[in-house]
Amino acid sequence: MAFLFESFESWKNYSNEHNMSLHQIVLEYEHTQKGRSEQETLDGLAQAWQVMKDAVRTGLEEDMTSRSGMINNGAKKVYNYPTPVLSKEFQQLISRALAAKEVNSCMGRIVAAPTAGASGIMPGVLYTLQEIHQIEDKKILEAMLIAAGIALIMEQRASIAGAVGGCQAETGTAAAMGSGAIVYCLGGDTNQIFNAVAITVQCMLGLVCDPVAGLVEVPCVVRNASAAAIANSSAQIALANVSSVIPVDEVIEAMGEIGSSMETRYKETALGGLAATKTGQAIAKKVLIHTIEMLPDEDAK
Repeated sequence: MAFLFESFESWKNYSNEHNMSLHQIVLEYEHTQKGRSEQETLDGLAQAWQVMKDAVRTGLEEDMTSRSGMINNGAKKVYNYPTPVLSKEFQQLISRALAAKEVNSCMGRIVAAPTAGASGIMPGVLYTLQEIHQIEDKKILEAMLIAAGIALIMEQRASIAGAVGGCQAETGTAAAMGSGAIVYCLGGDTNQIFNAVAITVQCMLGLVCDPVAGLVEVPCVVRNASAAAIANSSAQIALANVSSVIPVDEVIEAMGEIGSSMETRYKETALGGLAATKTGQAIAKKVLIHTIEMLPDEDAK
């Protein structure tokens, strides 16, 4: 079964040949590879979905100030801002993605989907989608299975780690997962789901990983919000049967090639990009001093 998740084409062919839906194949994979029953897998997903929703609510209701001070209740500010740029729903989407990711930056409980650095995207996308379209939890869990399959393939053909492929690997994968999930929930077929993945990744190719002070806060949190927006725009395009032109497997191959050729300083090392700016360096120094000051005094013991 593992070979199925080396390409989107294999996944699609298996679906057609065995008359199985995409999410059913992921359930079968979980059973074959890990010995989990269908109910065990679904129960685990239900728990993960609850944690995602809790993270959104926590980020919007509790104090979200990180030890570095770079995160300071931004999600609540966006959520409560009186003038929506587009619509109230769009404002809620952005703020919810921010909220869940702020919970991660403030050491709260989140779901790595597929990584902690991208943990705000799926919650923001699915929470808002369910609210707008009144989608039942069963459908959401099926969409999460499809999202997991998408991530498996992207991990095989490229990477889901910022330290390997830059931020395109983390937020790019999460956005692709979210986009595919949206299309599935709104009745899209396999081609539309995979087309949404391809369009999403096309929009995020080359995004570097340049965390200020080496912390997964800036620009990580705001990138979760923008990635959630890209996931929705790509889903809208794919549902209208607008082609990505480049097939999804080839798009993911391009993502892997770009990640491989990206300079090390742009791969979560905090040596390039925003981390290397004058302000970024000043913040890093301040954070380092603060950390040293908080270390226990061995002489006092």
